[in-house]
Amino acid sequence: MRRETARTWAEISLSNLEHNYRALRGCAPDSKFLGTVKANGYGHGAVPIARRLVELGADYLAVACLDEGAALREAGVTAPILILGYTQPELAPEVVDLDLTQGVFTPELAKALSEAAGAAGKRAKIHLKADTGMSRLGVLDHDPEAAAKELAELCALPHLEPEGIFTHFADADGDEEYTMLQFTRFLDLLEELKEKYGRTFEIRHCAASAAVLKYPCTHLDMVRPGIALYGHYPAPSCEGLDGPGLKPVMSLYSRVAAVRDFPGDTPVSYGCTARLDVSGGRLAVLPIGYADGLHRVLSNKSGVWLGGKCRQIVGRVCMDMCMAGLDESSQVKRGDAAEVFGPHLPIERHAEAAGTISYELLCAVSPRVPRVYLDA
Repeated sequence: MRRETARTWAEISLSNLEHNYRALRGCAPDSKFLGTVKANGYGHGAVPIARRLVELGADYLAVACLDEGAALREAGVTAPILILGYTQPELAPEVVDLDLTQGVFTPELAKALSEAAGAAGKRAKIHLKADTGMSRLGVLDHDPEAAAKELAELCALPHLEPEGIFTHFADADGDEEYTMLQFTRFLDLLEELKEKYGRTFEIRHCAASAAVLKYPCTHLDMVRPGIALYGHYPAPSCEGLDGPGLKPVMSLYSRVAAVRDFPGDTPVSYGCTARLDVSGGRLAVLPIGYADGLHRVLSNKSGVWLGGKCRQIVGRVCMDMCMAGLDESSQVKRGDAAEVFGPHLPIERHAEAAGTISYELLCAVSPRVPRVYLDA
């Protein structure tokens, strides 16, 4: 794909990825580094991102599900890969065959992995998951004694290699007291496992992006940044905490398909939610819509950077197109590139207008939008 002829495209700066990797690695120099590449690398492309992270020296990669791990293996990625989320016990043989590390929190999955590994003459690497307050997946750890007993029983199964144990913070970018409560629960659990069952782990981890930036005490044996790796902060409270600063990795562009002048009071797009004023107006038509990842909720709320300034989205965002307002003196013409988000228009402005977070908008950039990898 050539940028010169693309209708809409995303540019991925691998040099910015490297900058962020080194900045985050510097925050936790004594810990292993897990690069989170789930959700297609937060929309950036899991395979190219994973390959570059491995080149840079990442110790581990993380995905959400078996299919994501399998895709990396099929692409030739041989680094250790942790499945953070749920895998059906029936698929345990595939996990073992692909040499993936599975997050484990139920007897059913632990037993299935044990049996599959035994049948294959292998040992299945697992990381036990404790729920210290996220109220999602994991062995509930409000009572360290009960949680330790349950986890120790999982570890005792044959053909398993309990390499690690982890938890996930619910509000590390907002509530320090609750984060420290979760961390204390996790430490108490580790102590209970060691003292009562003699069980220790090579890799203890709990610090995602916010905790990497804000709470060095939580770094332990490995950190696992996600959104920060891609150059965005989990929340404004985290900005300025990473020394040299993070650099956004993705920029999204669309090429002007037409520039049109309309008479006064002309309605624009579906539902006629916008009208040009009585003197008329000029619009740029952009071939990007909600099927490409430009959320419809941004209709009449946000804008694009075009012709040296931010241009308001006028009318509803369509499936494949949207319109942006131009002034009469504008020199914008067909073929010009509009920055949907990037150096001039941070994605955080769209997120604020949409009432969401940058994570969602990055992940929303659809597969039909080609990714162009810079500095590859």
